[in-house]
Parts: sequence; structure tokens; C-alpha cells
Amino acid sequence: MRIGLVTATYLPSKNGVATSTALFARGLRERGHDVRVFAPRHPQQTGPEQGIYRLNSSFAGARAIGAPADYPLMLAPGPLLTAKLPLQDLDVLHTMHPFLAGQLALRWSRLLGIPLVYTAHTQYEQYLHYAPIPVSLSRAVIRPHVAAFARRADQVLAPGRAMVEMLRVFGFTGEVQLFPNPVDLTAFAQADGASFRREYGVPAAAPLVMYLGRLAAEKNLEVMLHAFRVASASRPDMRLLVVGDGPGKAAAQAAAPEGVTFTGSVPYTRVADALSAADVFITASTSEVLPMSMIEALAGATPLVAAQSPAALDLITEGVNGTVREATAQALGEGLMEILAPERLSTMQAAARASARQYDLIKRAAALEAVYTSVIAQRTRQS
Repeated sequence: MRIGLVTATYLPSKNGVATSTALFARGLRERGHDVRVFAPRHPQQTGPEQGIYRLNSSFAGARAIGAPADYPLMLAPGPLLTAKLPLQDLDVLHTMHPFLAGQLALRWSRLLGIPLVYTAHTQYEQYLHYAPIPVSLSRAVIRPHVAAFARRADQVLAPGRAMVEMLRVFGFTGEVQLFPNPVDLTAFAQADGASFRREYGVPAAAPLVMYLGRLAAEKNLEVMLHAFRVASASRPDMRLLVVGDGPGKAAAQAAAPEGVTFTGSVPYTRVADALSAADVFITASTSEVLPMSMIEALAGATPLVAAQSPAALDLITEGVNGTVREATAQALGEGLMEILAPERLSTMQAAARASARQYDLIKRAAALEAVYTSVIAQRTRQS
């Protein structure tokens, strides 16, 4: 099968969509498919990239619409560049975005007469505070646009229930298939958490709590830090590693209590080591869809303490692989203490790892292959 993935963000950008797209591309190639990724050019990319076709991009344009710092804005290719792209023999196109990259994928699918799959990944209204236009105007534009785009796709996927609910609120009434993000379990089987602890001066016996992800206002970082303060009052040897970067880093560092270390971003190759080093993963965010970091934490045998959100309810079996709490410092701090209780921790760590098996890349790539096979067959019957 010849598959075209059209994405507005791709490695080396550090975000869940870029990571999951790259994993799916790898998983599908391992199943013998010809996968071609069409992504924006990124200044940090190095060396040749087999099967990846970089399109012109603009960081200035991305900043103008409030996109994250390492998220270049894809620019639509002109006819000369388009003619050089390997499009003509594609069997199916797949995009994760309803805007510029999605519109490009939709145009190509119509020109080629092939099906288009759309994965709704992002709760756009959670990020409107970054946009340089009023929230009410942004919402009035975004909702009908996303719903209209979904109606034009041959299959709509959503990684979690939050995105299904969002599409319904936006006015899309068609079929939406729940389709979780993948995780590379082999990387976690080989992870070296002990070395990551040593690197940041965390004693082997110290209870280690970790947050890994973007540092931004929507992540509720102040509540998370206060929750750590609540829990560490009973366990003074407890440590918190905050792994990641973002516009909220300076404010979070200023508010951090003793025992907290900010590592900054780490290469994706170190994510398994980082999460395997932790005893518990914490997030106070209430806007998560189905974040890669939480799935990866489970793969690293790291139970979750999470504020109530659709993602937390999707991923956590209460008291088995984690706990879901109110988005308050007291509730989350108490959750940390419960998970870290010596008589419970090892059992919950084993359950966390077991619960990640359903997200294994091998299984998720096979499931995505089945989606493509279905939409291609449906398009063939209609023609």
C-alpha cells in the first residue's frame, strides 16, 4: 500500500502529534508499506530523511498565529514543487489537521481520486489564548471549519473520547472511530532509568515523581507544583523532575518548592529512560486528549496521578494503574501519597506496564492498516 501522511508538525518538533505520526510511519513501514510523509521544513532536521518530503515553512507565520516555539507553519507548495512530489501513485492520504496541512491533503485526495483519513488530535479551543484575535471570533471560525473538514473526510479517527465530544460540540454528526496513539514498547523494555536518576542527582531510594510534557498555562503547572509540596511535607526525601520546555517554564521555576528540578527538553531517545526512572507520573492538566507522555509513562511501569480529564478517564483504571483526582493541589497530593505507599507501589507499577500493551505500536499499526484497507475498498465500490 502507498500511503501519504500530510502533517503540520513532525520530528524534530517535540509534541504528541509529531511523535505519534513518526511512530505510525515506522510501524506501517515495518509492515511492508510505502509511507511518504509530507511535513514542514524544520531548521533542526539533519541529514537525509528517507520517505520524508519537506515543504516550505515559516516560523514567523507560526508565531503570528500563536503556535508553539518549535512548530513551523507549513506553506502550501506551488505547482512546480507539487509536480516533483511523489503523489500520483498514492492509494490513501491521512492528515492530523483540519487547517493548512489538512486542506492540502484534501485537495490532493480530490485531485487523485483517493480516500482521505482525518485524525482529530487537538482541542483547539484550549489554545485560543495564544491566538492574536478575540477568543469569541476564533471559536466562531474554528468550530464550523473543523466540522466541515470532518464531513469531507472518508474516515474520521479520534485518539480519545475528548475529541469525539469536541467534534460533536462542533457540529459533526458522522462516524468517529476511537483510535488511540501508539507507543514503542521495545524502547521501554531496554530503558535505563537508573542512569537518568544519576544524571539529575536523584538517589536510587528517593521517591521520584515526574511530569513530562509542554510547560504552558493549559497544563496547570502551579497546581501540580503545589500538589508536590503537599505530598513532600510527609515525604521530605521525595523529588520531582519536570521534563520539558515551553512558555510557562520561567513562572513554574519561580514557584517551585525545594526538591523540584527542571531538566529542560530531552531527546526523544531519552524519554523511555526518563519515565522508567520515575515512581509516579503526575499531571494537573484538565484538557488532555490522550497524550503520548501518559501512555509512555504506563509503558515505563509508572502509575499515573492525574487531574480529572477525558484522557485520564480513558487511560486510568482507578486504583489499578493510577488514580484520577480533582484538579486541586490537596487532592493530587493525596493521590501521590496513596500511589507511593510501599505496600501498593510495586503492584501498581506492574499494572501500569500491563495496561500499556494495548497501545503497542505493532498492534496500532496493524489497526491503522485495516482502516486504510477499508476506506480504499469503500472508495472502489463507489467508483
